[in-house]
Amino acid sequence: MAPRKKRKMTAGEEDAKMKRTRSGSRHYSSSSAHIESSAAFSIKRCQAWFHEYTDEENLLGPEGMEKFCEDIGVEPENIVMLVVAWELEAEQMGFFTLEEWMKGMTKLQTDSPRKVQGKLDFMRSLLNDPPTFKKIYRYAFDFARDKEQRSMDIDTAKIMLTLLLGRQWELFSSFHHFLEQSKYRVINKDQWCNILEFSRAIRSDLSNYDEDGAWPVMLDEFVEWLHSRQQLQQQQQGNCSSSSSSTSC
Repeated sequence: MAPRKKRKMTAGEEDAKMKRTRSGSRHYSSSSAHIESSAAFSIKRCQAWFHEYTDEENLLGPEGMEKFCEDIGVEPENIVMLVVAWELEAEQMGFFTLEEWMKGMTKLQTDSPRKVQGKLDFMRSLLNDPPTFKKIYRYAFDFARDKEQRSMDIDTAKIMLTLLLGRQWELFSSFHHFLEQSKYRVINKDQWCNILEFSRAIRSDLSNYDEDGAWPVMLDEFVEWLHSRQQLQQQQQGNCSSSSSSTSC
């Protein structure tokens, strides 16, 4: 019997076949990404990943940190990087040791940039939990200060306070201004910890501030400074409203 000739597909049938092929390809690509992100954690892979960022054998430095941030899609100054450092229990800003990396990444079960990216939302959510935020805030002091000093220099303190409290404390801009014009050149740990407690306990109008409370002198001076500014502004507004000949104030 002569072999049967294969029927030529119509244009519509060819289009349908192409769509099935593309759909299958997309499904395979998606499945591959899922397999990669859900693959079992590997200590060997995690250690090899660490060495992608290092020149020295056991230390990831500023250049490697920049590349690490690039790989996980996060700016170095983003607050979530502070959470990453906290998870790794890193001792010095801008550096991860191999021991810190392996201990922290093992805890997170992350051995690739994709897996860290999958944890970023979780780490951001930790900042919304007050007890955990307090731990991260306190950790930030020792993390960011010069290890040869017991206090944090005022410039570093202003940067870290902006990162941690800039968006959640109504009086932060006033406090930042106070620090800029004050005599303070360093902040000690007691002052640092009490700034957070003050931001949480004292209302923005200072109506529940107790001048006989146990706040550090720095915060008493801030309240006094802020009251003086508010009184000066009220006087200026009063002068403006009482002056009928003034065209501007």
